[in-house]
Amino acid sequence: MESLNTMRSYTIVRMPEAVQNVSKERIKYMIFGCGSTGYNVAEELEQENEDLIILDKDEKRVEDLRDQKYEALVRDLRDPNLMEGLPVPEVAFILANDREANLTALKTVKNRYPATYVIARATDPVSVDLLQQEGADIVLYPQEVVARTAIHHIRKLQSSRLALRLYDMLAAWEGTFCIVTHLNPDPDSISSAMALSMIARHASRNKLTCRILYEGDIGHQENRAFINLLEIKMERLTPQILEECNYIALVDSSAPGTNNELPRSTRVNIIIDHHKNGEHPSTVADFIDIRPGVGATASILTQYLMELDIPVSKSVATALLYGIRADTRDFKRNVTPQDLNYAAFLLPLTDSDLLDKITSPSISQETVEIIGNAIQNRRIKSGYLFSNVGYIRNRDALPQAADMLIHLEGVNTALVYGISDQNIIISARNKDIRLHLGNVMAEAFGPIGEAGGHATMAAAMIPLNYFSMAKEKEGLLGLIIDPILKRFSNIVGLDNEDKQ
Repeated sequence: MESLNTMRSYTIVRMPEAVQNVSKERIKYMIFGCGSTGYNVAEELEQENEDLIILDKDEKRVEDLRDQKYEALVRDLRDPNLMEGLPVPEVAFILANDREANLTALKTVKNRYPATYVIARATDPVSVDLLQQEGADIVLYPQEVVARTAIHHIRKLQSSRLALRLYDMLAAWEGTFCIVTHLNPDPDSISSAMALSMIARHASRNKLTCRILYEGDIGHQENRAFINLLEIKMERLTPQILEECNYIALVDSSAPGTNNELPRSTRVNIIIDHHKNGEHPSTVADFIDIRPGVGATASILTQYLMELDIPVSKSVATALLYGIRADTRDFKRNVTPQDLNYAAFLLPLTDSDLLDKITSPSISQETVEIIGNAIQNRRIKSGYLFSNVGYIRNRDALPQAADMLIHLEGVNTALVYGISDQNIIISARNKDIRLHLGNVMAEAFGPIGEAGGHATMAAAMIPLNYFSMAKEKEGLLGLIIDPILKRFSNIVGLDNEDKQ
């Protein structure tokens, strides 16, 4: 027998409002089979004050339902004349604990009244498909519903405990707390650092001095506008500053030396990220929260703020919302229902005017030139686009070029690459569902540099350890890029096409 609490977890489908004075020929709801599932649904529907008829073959059960003022009739769900003399139901709940009875009732209802909306209960995995084939609009399999609900609740409980553990740990600290973003930080990384700083100050009652540190460049015009308009204070990470840190946190980065220039031996206290930590599984920290299924690290920090009931300032809310939007490409890439929930929480707390200004910055002349070079120098082969933009100072122009070129007709995967004073940098985009671009980039370029990402977007950075003194960077790139890209071509099978 299913428990009352379990059955209350079912979602009751709300149909469009019916005519207020329902005629005798029509009725809003009809329940077929009134065990524990049907009874709980009936109790929920009763609150709507809509007409309801319950059908069940058990005479004693029907009598009990009538005593409770329900309109109930004795009917066998297997009877082909089941619907004789009954009004037309707008919504039918077929909920008996009998596979054949439910299937027969479904056929009877759909054959006679094809427009009736039917929610049917499956008693086993096989009957899920059978009910769908017979035209059920929604099929509920209670065991699956309970399992999903249980997993949802345990994940929520784990998230809540993580937030409380982080808060208690920060409350016990005092001194200098350094929050390190990833190399060339983006809005997700920066906003996560802002939120963690807010939590730390709240937990420690301002006993912690929080410093947000970064390495590399902030070249993307939206990122620069983001920092300037929100007046975010960030400092370049130096060995001297690192020595001044009593505690270190990594946000949007899974380990020291992974997408950051911290020595791999650096002892970090906190790691919060939404990327897999495959390269350094043995990384040790006091607190680790890595959730590859979440669309942005900013979502994780937003969840902390919600769980801890910490008042969120307008600037932090605006930063977090933009961080989630940027990393999910306006909720079109790697987005989860949780990301949308967190965005909905942040939206009324944000400064909409600031958000508009951040997303509409002026574009630098260098960015326009790099995008122009990417278009002019493109090479396309079997749906793969490669483009050499030469020497770059602003590496953030590369992903903007890749974002543009992936939309060209006939292009499924785009790699745009250039060379800076110290690295070859590759930005890639993908819309081929058969290819996980991040995994391919990691396999191709990980052994000679840093590489990885998501299925639809990825990047690589290959250091020029042996060529850093070379003056002619563009010529150097032309000499060494072909064998480097050959690694990628081998993995995706482009070389095999040449041999055929």
